[in-house]
Amino acid sequence: MDNLRFIRDTMERATAFTAISGWGLVVVGVTAIAASVLASRSATRDTWIAIWLAEALVSLAIAGGATLRKARASQMPLFSMPGKRFALSFSPPMLVGALLTAVLYRAGLYHALPGAWMLLYGTGIVTGGAFSVKIVPVMGLCFMGLGAAALFLPPSFETGLMVAGFGGLHIFFGVIIARRYGG
Repeated sequence: MDNLRFIRDTMERATAFTAISGWGLVVVGVTAIAASVLASRSATRDTWIAIWLAEALVSLAIAGGATLRKARASQMPLFSMPGKRFALSFSPPMLVGALLTAVLYRAGLYHALPGAWMLLYGTGIVTGGAFSVKIVPVMGLCFMGLGAAALFLPPSFETGLMVAGFGGLHIFFGVIIARRYGG
């Protein structure tokens, strides 16, 4: 029994977390583009931030639901060892992003938010993606690159960078993941 447990644990550690839904990422990208249109028309910075924070919650619900659906369809337990590792690696950068959002908002450093958001989201994708298929960390690196650019480019570029990142990258990589790794 110990040998079987060892073999099972070894195989579980060697598998990748493949429940990331490519089509879920595409939908997240579409909602991000809609959010960017709304945010670009907002009258105040508070409204702009509220729209993007609402989009983050909507995206979390969409991605979480799509991942759960894909895991069930493939009869893979969502909280397998690779799934747990993905979640534990992805969560800390998201928590840091939430904390920095509050700090940057209170300090009036609104122009730093898009860069911080994309850098930290990208970091979460890279670290979580280490336990997933190879294309996932590449997506995270692309987010990090856009985030770094957003920190140094004038604020007039932030809408375009948010569309390119949260909209375009999700759609682009979502299609690749859906085609190569199913749904």
